Amino acid sequence: MPFLGQDWRSPGWSWIKTEDGWKRFQFFGCDLGEDNNRDINLENLCDENKENVYMGDVCEVAAKKRKKDYFNNNTKTQCKFFYQEKWIYVQKESTRERHGYCTLGEAFNRLDFSSAIQDVRRFNYVVKLLQLIARSQLTSLSGAAQKNYFNVLEKIVKKVLEDQQNPRLIKDLLQDLSSTLSILIREVGRSVLVGNINIWVCRLETILNWEQQLNNLQIPKQLSSGMTLSDLPLHMQNNILYKFSDACDIINLGQATPTLHMLSEDRQLWKKLCQFHFAEKQFCRHLILSEKGQVDWKMMYFTLQKYYPQKEQYGDTLHFCKHCSILFWKDSGHPCTANDPDNCLMPVSPQHFIDLFKF
Repeated sequence: MPFLGQDWRSPGWSWIKTEDGWKRFQFFGCDLGEDNNRDINLENLCDENKENVYMGDVCEVAAKKRKKDYFNNNTKTQCKFFYQEKWIYVQKESTRERHGYCTLGEAFNRLDFSSAIQDVRRFNYVVKLLQLIARSQLTSLSGAAQKNYFNVLEKIVKKVLEDQQNPRLIKDLLQDLSSTLSILIREVGRSVLVGNINIWVCRLETILNWEQQLNNLQIPKQLSSGMTLSDLPLHMQNNILYKFSDACDIINLGQATPTLHMLSEDRQLWKKLCQFHFAEKQFCRHLILSEKGQVDWKMMYFTLQKYYPQKEQYGDTLHFCKHCSILFWKDSGHPCTANDPDNCLMPVSPQHFIDLFKF
């Protein structure tokens, strides 16, 4: 595929998505020709004063400097616009057209996770990704990516403290991150951490402070004169419990009222939960019977989760185009050249996202 650029070594033009489709982005402003004319005029004015040769040299240097500043500003503007695109080409090796490869830190900076956490469909996805990075990939991030990581984390914590939603997810994330940083600071330290060790000590203190704030979080009781969850018919309350895919949510909801507690202990509910997360072959290896000789599905669930990963479920995820090798958010799109782009898309789980950048 030929490159649509002035230089075959360049990565191509920058494109912007419009209502009429993808169009090439062009920079508006003064052309290089105008700068050249100004430089020529400046040089002519200097040449008129032939008595002062030194002034001519100064004007020539000034003209070259203006050209250099123009190209630098143009490059910065292009890079700033390019990084606003919410997709990234995943390259694992050097080719004739592209040199180098894509890293986890570059992908984390480019895919705009700061805006993703504001979307309720993507919130759990981003939190899970940050948790996996905290466990094993924090030291593989570049300095800029690590700074971006903590900026996103700070926004997540502030959002949870303001909205008072999903505090348990963030507590697990902060606990894993504080454990990792404690080990790195005490045992490894300067050899793998980017920046001054005192910066990481301050970050650890900030994380511990966030944990304290979340532990002290008091969710006020909702005062409502309308219908409550307890006012719903029994079968509707039962249907709500069957919609949960997290055992902790079922247990917490069961503590609200005696009726919900009775429904949360239903054997069929825990059987459905086991069947959703685990395969039948795994049931046979860890079969647990109650005193009455029946299968204890609740105990089986908590036993199976120690040995096997649970099925992950997210409202929205990143997608990978197998035709273009591009990672992107689905609603943002990407400049795909396939005849049927939908058949080339593959949802990317948080663990798969990290695996894409392992070499």
